[in-house]
Amino acid sequence: MSEQHATSDSVTPQLGILANLPQFSLLVLINAFVGAMVGLERSILPLIAETEFGLASRSAILTFLVSFGIVKAFTNLVAGRLSDSHGRKKLLMLGWLIGLPVPFLLMWAPSWSWIVAANILLGMNQGLCWSMTVIMKIDLAGPKRRGLAMGLNEFAGYLAVAFATFLTAAIAAKYGLRPAPFYLGAAIAWLGLICSFFVRETSHHVRLESSQRPTADGKGAGLSFQEIFKITSWRDKNLRSCSQAGLVNNLNDGMAWGLLPLFFASLGFSMNRIGFLAALYPATWGIAQLATGAMSDRFGRKWMIAAGMWMQAVSIGMIALGTTVETQAVACILLGLGTAMVYPTLLAAVADTALPRWRASAVGVYRLWRDLGYAVGALISGIIADMFGLHSAMNFIGILTFLSGIYVAIHYTE
Repeated sequence: MSEQHATSDSVTPQLGILANLPQFSLLVLINAFVGAMVGLERSILPLIAETEFGLASRSAILTFLVSFGIVKAFTNLVAGRLSDSHGRKKLLMLGWLIGLPVPFLLMWAPSWSWIVAANILLGMNQGLCWSMTVIMKIDLAGPKRRGLAMGLNEFAGYLAVAFATFLTAAIAAKYGLRPAPFYLGAAIAWLGLICSFFVRETSHHVRLESSQRPTADGKGAGLSFQEIFKITSWRDKNLRSCSQAGLVNNLNDGMAWGLLPLFFASLGFSMNRIGFLAALYPATWGIAQLATGAMSDRFGRKWMIAAGMWMQAVSIGMIALGTTVETQAVACILLGLGTAMVYPTLLAAVADTALPRWRASAVGVYRLWRDLGYAVGALISGIIADMFGLHSAMNFIGILTFLSGIYVAIHYTE
């Protein structure tokens, strides 16, 4: 591994994972706490909607995901730009402060509107904290091990999603859907805030990489945010490919988050089995990213992304057809593998294309489109499920995912 060394990180920054291992490791731990905050909801919140608040409409149930997705998406956009001008650590700390009330709102909510409000705060927490852990790891890692850095980041985040998903379901099976499962969230939020206090700012690493990377390609550091938005959203074909694939990826994840617990319950599965299946998908996603991020550094981004989207599409079809726990387990593993091929690779591909001085803003724009997928997926799948049933909603999302992979295969240039 090629790393750049210096005598003192505080005086002369160094690029590379090994050169910044203590800080990099701390950021991996913090992102595990960030992921666990999302995992609090994944197995039990749709069931709370049905059993405690009497919501029968799938569209109504998924309003929590719409609010979460929209707020997280636009927080990503603002966070990327603000981190360029005000630094990363301040936004990381702010994200945890906003996240502190979320578990208490979820456990004490007297109406569904309180759940929606909690997810607005959760979206802000995720947009700020996850964005900052991503951007700071990109800053520290440098260009040679960016895929590995993103694999480690997403591994920690989504393994924690899986752990919290399974644990909250187990707690709910024993003590009820509320309030016991959300006590875990209160502890997680405080631990995340405390650990973030010890993070060091990484803006000086950006200045170092900028000094080593030429800007003669016409995309220099003086771009306005409007220009960066246009470049990332549609002008640059690679960034456009990444933005649409990210949106579709989270579109199908939103469907999985909101509808799969209800679908598994309709098959007669117990709470523990629902929790196991709901956790198996992000667990596979998280663990596999240890390999897939590094693989994209070695073998390239394009076919990792396209093949991952196609694997997701096939696995969603398997879930729609499956009737046994064993079949659903295999499908959830395949869905996790496909997502693992896509998730860190897309982040690395965006960072490859954007120059260091505006990279955080470009990542923010990409994450805007990606996390709008939660809202779009919740709206589309909820409406189709209400009109035509859960199977139709899942099949439609699977087709969109397959088409997204075709788009990447045609338009992305390695």
